[in-house]
Amino acid sequence: MSTPVLAPAAPAAPARRLGTAGAFALAVAAVAVLAAVHLTQGTSGVGATDIIGVLAGGDDQQAARVLLASRLPRLLAAVAVGVALGAAGALLQSVARNPLASPDTLGVTWGAYFAVVAATAFGITVPLLPAGGLAFLGGLGAAALALGLSAGGRAGTTRLILAGSAISLALHSLAMLLMILFEQRTAGLYGWGSGSLVQGDLAAVTRLGPVIALCLAGGLLLGPRLDIAALGDDTAHVLGVRVRRLRLAATVLAVLLSAAAVTIAGPIGFVGLCAPVIVRLLGRWLPGLTRHRALLPMSALAGAVVLLAADIALRAVLGGQAGVDVPPGVVTMMAGAAVLVWLARRHRDAGPARPPAVRVTGGSRARYLTLAAGCAALLAGALVLGMLGGDTWLLTGDLANWVRGRTGRALTYVLDQRYPRVAAAALGGAALAVAGTVTQAVCRNPLAEPGILGVTAGAGAGAVGMLTLVPAAGVGAMSGAAAAGAVLASAAVYLLSWRGGLSSDRLVLVGVGVQAFFAAVTVLVIVSSDPWNTAKALTWLSGSTYGRVPAQLLPLAVLLPAALALAALLRRDLDLLALDEDTPRVLGVPLEPVRLAALGTAVLLAAAAVSAVGVVGFVGLVAPHAARALTGGSHARLLPVAALLGALLVSLADTLGRTVIAPAQVPAGLVTALLGTPYFVWLLWRSSAARR
Repeated sequence: MSTPVLAPAAPAAPARRLGTAGAFALAVAAVAVLAAVHLTQGTSGVGATDIIGVLAGGDDQQAARVLLASRLPRLLAAVAVGVALGAAGALLQSVARNPLASPDTLGVTWGAYFAVVAATAFGITVPLLPAGGLAFLGGLGAAALALGLSAGGRAGTTRLILAGSAISLALHSLAMLLMILFEQRTAGLYGWGSGSLVQGDLAAVTRLGPVIALCLAGGLLLGPRLDIAALGDDTAHVLGVRVRRLRLAATVLAVLLSAAAVTIAGPIGFVGLCAPVIVRLLGRWLPGLTRHRALLPMSALAGAVVLLAADIALRAVLGGQAGVDVPPGVVTMMAGAAVLVWLARRHRDAGPARPPAVRVTGGSRARYLTLAAGCAALLAGALVLGMLGGDTWLLTGDLANWVRGRTGRALTYVLDQRYPRVAAAALGGAALAVAGTVTQAVCRNPLAEPGILGVTAGAGAGAVGMLTLVPAAGVGAMSGAAAAGAVLASAAVYLLSWRGGLSSDRLVLVGVGVQAFFAAVTVLVIVSSDPWNTAKALTWLSGSTYGRVPAQLLPLAVLLPAALALAALLRRDLDLLALDEDTPRVLGVPLEPVRLAALGTAVLLAAAAVSAVGVVGFVGLVAPHAARALTGGSHARLLPVAALLGALLVSLADTLGRTVIAPAQVPAGLVTALLGTPYFVWLLWRSSAARR
């Protein structure tokens, strides 16, 4: 079960009330001090003395122009966005009764962001307030879907986070697809996608500031009823509170606040998670802060403090120009990832999750061999289709002549360019499927996969770092960087998840936090090196076979058979690991060595796949589930079929991406994310129905 949000405390004593008032005074003072420091930072030579002179009525025109045109708009944007996100996070946590709920973990910010990107990509020019309305609709749809799949957040913390992560990934993939297809119209939106406080004037703040103030006032009006609803639905009904209407109203207010924040500064991550968590921790010593009429404004002030501190730290460490090039959302994402990991370590495991309605056995050996042969035949057909399809469609006779070495120069060139791409898609898909199968067995969680556990994000950060910082790096250096990032991420997830044993739920939650951290590192590397030339890194992060050469496939071609052989040797141990923690020990399985060997194999496979095809999501989830539904739970049968289905999925996605809008191309990772997300949502819905 999820960790409940603290219920309202008993009426506070006078000393406690003074303590609450003192906390508000300190928070306001902190915002004032940080605001004063914030005004002294920037790219110009205007310093604190010049700013003080202008505020005192001096006639320094240059300092006055810098203050009014740059620094004051940035400061007010930071305060407005921090207030909006802090209050939105507090409302969503109360609605879901879950301390991990926030605009980020529910996909609200990415829904709003996608709506803005879509409007920009299709050339729809709308005034600021209607743009905020588009962002509101996108965020509301994402929140409704995430809360619906997790029974309003009460079905468990892990389910809530997984639903929000899946929705965020799908919306992020759609946004990246639009940015790639409409690169000129959406130039600069990638950096803005991590939150940018750069403001040309005060228009955004002055127009959306009243919206934020009205929403905050509405939240305060709902405060007493939210206090009662925190006691439980039955108690609230007895006391006359209509819980469903209350949740709907609070959710709408939270989404409006999040949409306003996104419209002003883009999706700044995890402020809506960190701020309410800080206030609820203070509520242990000051119980008055747990009441919503104190919780909401205090969370708003805490959000302003967090965002101002992040922006100040960014420019203090990296220089004034970093305030323009590097989004402060990168800093808040890193801090929020740490908070998410900390909360995950305090989470009480709800027990291992099980795949719904999966057969234990896959039938007779003849049936299995027929099934495997059918999958192999489909894969062969997909490989042939991949060789024929593209911006120029070929005939099977052309392919046959190429195999015999009888084609002309033009066809030879085309097919010589295609076969490394087709091979990369098949090998990468098979590797990710095997890695996902092993990960699900070790974690005893059917919703786990290398991407959700942060492995592919770590590998992607390593590969993009090498690609961006050392453009002339060879294949070996790229593969090594991806492997190092994957190993670092997996080691962090494993060590942080360990608390007297490996908890299934905790492993997933920590993985999501580590994934967010490495995603922030990736954004930092890209925008700090060359913020206006991100197409190459974007293509890599989207999962693409473009420009692959045979040498890049060698590490994966060597590692995949070896990993399959090792997994085959561990097949019985994996069957036992998937059951529970005690059965393997009773039967003499050396639990930790087997677990480390299996996870190490999955990590290396995911790293090699990232070095070959970039970051491709959901293959490690979809392929094992589809294979398990066909063959049953025995890993002796599951692993080969999962590998074939993974190769088939990525091969078809790559071919589709190369042909559907030819000569332009859609990266294979975006196609698999868009195909895999509905399946993932269906799994969550199906397992929710099974629980009910």
